[in-house]
Amino acid sequence: MGNEKVNSKMYLEIVGELRQLIKSEEITTGGKLPSERELAERMQVGRSTIREALRSLELLGLIETRRGEGTFLADFQNNQFVEVVAEFIMQQPTSTVDVQQTREMHEIAALELICENEALRLLPVWESLRYRLKQGEGLLREDIIREMIVATGNRLSLKIWYLLKQYSRVPFFEVVTEVEKTLVNDLLSGMLTGDNSKARQAYSSWIALIEGERGEEIDDSRYI
Repeated sequence: MGNEKVNSKMYLEIVGELRQLIKSEEITTGGKLPSERELAERMQVGRSTIREALRSLELLGLIETRRGEGTFLADFQNNQFVEVVAEFIMQQPTSTVDVQQTREMHEIAALELICENEALRLLPVWESLRYRLKQGEGLLREDIIREMIVATGNRLSLKIWYLLKQYSRVPFFEVVTEVEKTLVNDLLSGMLTGDNSKARQAYSSWIALIEGERGEEIDDSRYI
């Protein structure tokens, strides 16, 4: 019974409740949020679910965790653009297509920058990802895209991408399948050699394959 309740709460619903709590309790910048245990009890979800939602908000720069002290509200003044994106997603239930396209823009921009920049192409992470793919070490789809954006050094792009990924409900949390391996290998090979055309084509085919899975039954709790 409890698990059904946890699974019924999607990422945005939990984030929305957290934001409402911050507003109703008038928690200001630097103010401390309730503990994970208290939040889990209030929202009637598991602590691991709350922990992941808080981790996502921390990545966005909206809260900060201090070891041994707790979780505190960050200075929203430093994250105005991210806040605008969050507000748009919260208030526009029909914005899925816009979010998907914007997410892909961040991914493609990262891919092209890597192809054009020799220093980024030579980063050891790409060979490491290819090795994990070849050895079947459970490489997640998200690992590849995230490393692409991390490589650009654009922290704001990473924060925005993470939020867009959560909302678009693309199953990046899954392990790369046998069917996808050739496309992923072509993507990584294209980036390593600076072949933008090859990398772009492989990326487009791979993402289309992944996004096609959204029509299937997916456990919403995996998106937090």
